[in-house]
Amino acid sequence: MYKPPFEITSKIIELISNISEKIGEINSLQDSPYHVKLRKENRIKTIHSSLAIENNSLSLKQITAIIDGKRVLGNPNEIKEVKNSIQAYDLLLSLNPYNEKDLLKAHKLMMQDLVERNGKYRTDGVGIFDGKKVVHMAPPADRVPELMGDLFKWLKTSDVHPLIKSCVFHYEFELLCFSL
Repeated sequence: MYKPPFEITSKIIELISNISEKIGEINSLQDSPYHVKLRKENRIKTIHSSLAIENNSLSLKQITAIIDGKRVLGNPNEIKEVKNSIQAYDLLLSLNPYNEKDLLKAHKLMMQDLVERNGKYRTDGVGIFDGKKVVHMAPPADRVPELMGDLFKWLKTSDVHPLIKSCVFHYEFELLCFSL
């Protein structure tokens, strides 16, 4: 059985504790009038942060306007990324995080009208380069479905804390696919 290489340190345990405290604080606000506002702000910030990692340059204000159905000036692909992310975010609670088909479904939605092979694993070799130097070479494309299957098996059966599992899964997923 595949086991991703990672080590649980005292620092990781401390971070999990801190995150758990914050989650408790947020959950205590559910009956508060601020809860709806907090959820909307969190949604906007989540979408903004996720897309900023992928070099989307739209601001929080622009993303808020798109969510509110307003027109925004900007790169059409970046606006499409935001609209796709909104749809994916709305679907989030209906997706099973342990289901490979749901991951591909989310990818299809996120990449709709942006890439040709949305919702499918890559068919080409990919790597990360620093100039001409290879920093990381992903596994061959024909191995990705098998490796992802192994990663999902680990995800489903591991008794590691969910915060650690999600971080390890994301890291391993990026190493395998970083371009579905």
